[in-house]
Amino acid sequence: MKKLPILLGIGLLACSTAAVAQKTKVKIKTDGPVPEATAPTDAPVQTAPAHAPKAIPVAEYYQGGQEAMYAFIEKELKYPVMARRNRIQGQCIVSFTLNTDGTMSGIKLVKNIGGGCGEEALRVVRLLKFNKPDYAILTSLPITFKLPAPAKPPQLSNFAHSNNCFFLCPTT
Repeated sequence: MKKLPILLGIGLLACSTAAVAQKTKVKIKTDGPVPEATAPTDAPVQTAPAHAPKAIPVAEYYQGGQEAMYAFIEKELKYPVMARRNRIQGQCIVSFTLNTDGTMSGIKLVKNIGGGCGEEALRVVRLLKFNKPDYAILTSLPITFKLPAPAKPPQLSNFAHSNNCFFLCPTT
């Protein structure tokens, strides 16, 4: 029973020491003048494009590299009817082992977004042909399902009014 207040006191002491250490300012001695902080410029920040997929390690064993692999996937991928009807979008992740002879084994679905997308992702990954790596590689491959943007309807701006009936006339 006497140990509880002692342990509680040690815990409080440790917490307060950490809090004091965070508030302590450290001065650094420099030989030259201290550079002034500059205001941020209007120069654009370079970021990776949103559509560029992350580097996939196994893609280097695909003939043509990662761009060719994703071009093949995009060409072969058929959007499932159920997913299109229910407007399902997202990423399915397929995991597999690339063996030393270039074959794939242990192909399994790690993340499924539903609507038949997982089965389609498995089908497309099974079609991929890889070169022979020096060692077996366990990897995951994201397959993105994104519906195309809906086509915009023609602009209707001229209204003609006749006998309480509106006629829409497309602009030319």
